[in-house]
Order: sequence, then C-alpha cells, then structure tokens
Amino acid sequence: MTTKYAKLVDVTRCDGCRACMVACKNWNDLPVEPEEFKGSYQSHDKCGANTWNVLTFTEHESDNGNFEWLFRHSACMHCTDAACVKVCPEDAMHYTEFGTVNTNYDKCVGCGYCVQNCPFGIVQLATLVDEKGKEYEQAQKCTMCVDRLSEGLMPSCVDVCHMDALVYGDKAEMVALAEARLAQVKDRYPNANIYNPIGVDGTQTFYLLADKPSVYNLPENPKVPTSATIWKDYAQPLGKAMLGVTTMAVIGGFISNKLFNKQGEEGGDHDE
Repeated sequence: MTTKYAKLVDVTRCDGCRACMVACKNWNDLPVEPEEFKGSYQSHDKCGANTWNVLTFTEHESDNGNFEWLFRHSACMHCTDAACVKVCPEDAMHYTEFGTVNTNYDKCVGCGYCVQNCPFGIVQLATLVDEKGKEYEQAQKCTMCVDRLSEGLMPSCVDVCHMDALVYGDKAEMVALAEARLAQVKDRYPNANIYNPIGVDGTQTFYLLADKPSVYNLPENPKVPTSATIWKDYAQPLGKAMLGVTTMAVIGGFISNKLFNKQGEEGGDHDE
C-alpha cells in the first residue's frame, strides 16, 4: 500500500512571520510581485503565478466580542480528487508519487481550464517568453517542493516554520496530530475544526482552523464540477477506446472548451 503524505497547517500556532512566503520564493526562484498598499498587513490579495503561497491576515471579532488576528498559510491544497487534473486536456496536471498535484510544463498549453475550475482559486497562468521572444502562458502553483521531497527533504515552507504551524509527514500521522492539537485548543477556540474537505476526497494540504472555513475565505464544501467528472472518468476513456487517442485528442479539445470554459455567464473569478 502506497504511503500518503500531507502538510498540516495549524493556524492556531501561526504568528504571521511570512517566513514560508520568503522560503518559497527563494527555493523556487520566483520573481518579486510588488502590490500597492491596501490598508492591510497582508502583502498580496491571493496566490499568484509567481507567488505560490500567501500569508493571509483576517481581522476577526470572536463570539465574545474580542478582536483577533487570524493568520493562514494559503497555498495549493493538492486535492486527492483534483478538478485541475480532471479538466486538463493535455494531462499536464498530474499526481506525483507523493500524492501532490503538479504541472508538467512540457505538456501545458496554457488553456486556463485549471484556473477556471480550481475550487480554491489557487492555480494561475504565468506569462513567459520563449527563446525566440514569443510570449506564452503556463499554469503555475505550489509544487509542495516535490524536488526536495525526492531528496528526502521537507518542503521549504515547512523547513523554516519556527512555530511548527507547518508540519509535513505521513498523512495518517498528520491527521492524528491535528486531532490531538484540536483537543488542546477547543477551550480557546470553540469553533475550531479540521478542514480536510471530503468533496475533493481530502487534500494533501489540510488545516486546523480556529473558526469556520468561511471566516478564512475557504469554501465550506468544495467539489469537483460534475461536468469534469463525467468527462474525465467516463466520456474520455470510452472515446479513446472507440475512436483512438489522436482523434479523441482533437474532439477532446473542442469539448473541453465548451465544458470547462467558465467565462461569461457561468464564470467570474474564484474567491480563495
């Protein structure tokens, strides 16, 4: 049986230092993305193509009327049943041996279906320039530092977290740790809960939250779009068997555009 791994994010231990953001930028050689000051200590509105994790600052009034800063390390959730994998027509979005969801940049064509269908609004397109000076787009997001994992190292964000708010390891052990910590903080945070949404069959980045998911701008019950499930799990395999891979790839591109392009009436930006 394959061991499942996961990153636990315990927001009750986070002190908002942003070391995780800096470590991610440094390890992945990501460029700076300056943003205008908008009246908050939060440096960026949300994750971007060149900012793979963001420390969110939420000003919150608790049930007893006290003011609290709620911090959250926001990054790709690495869903077990990932919408981005299902809608990708080129199989560029894929699962790794560690259970994480990564992008094969050699296959990515920048269609943007992953961006439009991510229930957490994490995946973004980066505009790059090839050696001939031509611009092209490519899906970018947290990789869980799969290159470090392959060498037996921790993800860079986990490695620098001095509060043990970020912990990585065997998922069963991480879930047990989250449950133990949840019991410890319930007196202080009555609404505390473990966020590991079943609508996407759980995630490889999951949370111990101090309050309801909506307080942290997380969807209460994220799900993979039904159209993506029908297409990836039923129509596409059957089509390849009947029509052949090449023919189905052409048809698939057309159908994917109709099913997964959410711009217009169904569209709009995803709130994280």
